[in-house]
Amino acid sequence: MQFSVYQQSHIGGRKVNQDRMGYSYTREALLLVLADGMGGHQRGEVAATIALQTMSTLFRNVATPWVKKPERFLEEAFMQAHEAIQRYAREHAMPDNPRTTIVACLVQHNCAVWAHCGDSRLYWLRRGQILARTRDHSHIEHLIAKGLADPGERNTHPDRNKLYSCLGASAPPRVELSRQASLEPGDVLLLCSDGLWGVLPDTEIVHQLSTHTIVQAVPDMIGMATAIAGQRADNTTALAIQWQGAHDAPSAGDDSMVSTLMLPEGEVTTRLAEHPAAAGMADDFDDDDIEKAIAEIRDAIEKSSQLLK
Repeated sequence: MQFSVYQQSHIGGRKVNQDRMGYSYTREALLLVLADGMGGHQRGEVAATIALQTMSTLFRNVATPWVKKPERFLEEAFMQAHEAIQRYAREHAMPDNPRTTIVACLVQHNCAVWAHCGDSRLYWLRRGQILARTRDHSHIEHLIAKGLADPGERNTHPDRNKLYSCLGASAPPRVELSRQASLEPGDVLLLCSDGLWGVLPDTEIVHQLSTHTIVQAVPDMIGMATAIAGQRADNTTALAIQWQGAHDAPSAGDDSMVSTLMLPEGEVTTRLAEHPAAAGMADDFDDDDIEKAIAEIRDAIEKSSQLLK
């Protein structure tokens, strides 16, 4: 496989960055994940961190070197993450569970399939057109689908932040899966939090990704969104790839380009971005607690991995 990849996050006007993002890949499979910890609940950053760690751990176990059942993998990984967040809340006697939205995409054999819960989005673009975009699990999207609200109200409606699916809540998440998407060289996949799409219209996102490389477009879009929102800016995060193909030769001179052709058999590379709290402030949770929480679910993941292989 060969693809360009770039990821970036900005804390915005918040005290803590609760967004998390990252990617993992083998010689023949690539997993992209972005989670947006929900600020209306305690420790959303914990939920987002657990979600990413759980997804990457399960991918490491079942991508040998590709995932045999991609849709089932995404559903199972989301449920494992959901249960791990709930377990963390119980063990720490938290009055309210940490929660996170999530979007993830699995790419292999020139095909992509993605899943999401909440309002973190995926965009699939080709030659300046949106071929697909996830539909937010929000009350405003429900109203739009019923014809009770105008699409132009997405960013201003008073119920725009009411979500009916996430990881960590008492109710099981609603995991929405895409169909298999056949990728062509030059296609772009963008995963982003609502700090980006809630400020920039789709037309601007398409323009940026169609007229610039992802290395230019991602930081430019994040800079635009945070500048427009000012002190009220949410955490703003994006992870994008430009697909080059499953069998392309290695390309030199581009730091954003990844070629897996020379990756040793059985090796998995992971890049999970870490986001500190605001300057001068201590992070709100203990990394040792997170590591313990992840360690406790590894046995369950090992069992699930056998079903997915």
